[in-house]
Amino acid sequence: MKQITAVYTVLGMIFLSTGCSICHADDLEARKIMEKVNDRDDGDNQMSDMTMVLIDKNNNQRRRQLKVFSKDKGKDTLTLMFFVYPSDVKNTGFLTHDFDDPSKDDNQWLYLPALKKTKRIATSDKSGSFMGSDMNYSDMTKRALKDYEFKFYEKGKQKKVENADTWVIWCVPRSEQIAEETGYDKVLVFVRQDNFIVTRSLAWEQGTQYLKFFDVETLEKIDEIWVATQVSIIRKKGKSIVHKTILNLENVRFNQDLSESLFTIRKMETGL
Repeated sequence: MKQITAVYTVLGMIFLSTGCSICHADDLEARKIMEKVNDRDDGDNQMSDMTMVLIDKNNNQRRRQLKVFSKDKGKDTLTLMFFVYPSDVKNTGFLTHDFDDPSKDDNQWLYLPALKKTKRIATSDKSGSFMGSDMNYSDMTKRALKDYEFKFYEKGKQKKVENADTWVIWCVPRSEQIAEETGYDKVLVFVRQDNFIVTRSLAWEQGTQYLKFFDVETLEKIDEIWVATQVSIIRKKGKSIVHKTILNLENVRFNQDLSESLFTIRKMETGL
């Protein structure tokens, strides 16, 4: 299953996009590592509860609660998220059909209950913020590896992140269009060597002076599946924190009896 539930998704986000002029050619060894990141076992038919904490530069906090459902459909992934708290976002739904076929654009829809309106997220809008968080819509799906070139930051060297050895890899889009869709100029990722989990990244936002820092704060093994149960995403300008998002995942359950009929616009509009 290609995890695209928000905590999981950022694991995918961090190696997706960069307009990095540092990288000029694909490194086959780095590509093989990223293929293992992409192909690792991440379970199927998953349900979980998520807390999203939004923190501004003055340390003011907004807390949101979500229910998340995800299911494989062949090599594709279906995900449905419902906001359940607070009242101003309650019953907001977000549906994603993430296609494995690189020739097909992933489908995303956002349901706004106050307007009783479902909006399809256009490709040109996928670099926009997801519900005021530090993730954008492109972060909520995985990109085709064939669209990117990969190169080691320093080949033959490794860096420890939370006492785990990691490979450090640059990622480069093969076209300007891909960089524009994802909203990042360049991304540097840190891949754990023992389990192929991306545990840290630095992303340069396109056309701005902002840097986005991603860190897996807590990593747990649930039903033999590695799950990032706490993730922080921090946007900085220089040394100043502009905004921060904390994602906490609880009650993670795999192998649930989820029907494909759950992952439809009709169900998203009906709600829990």
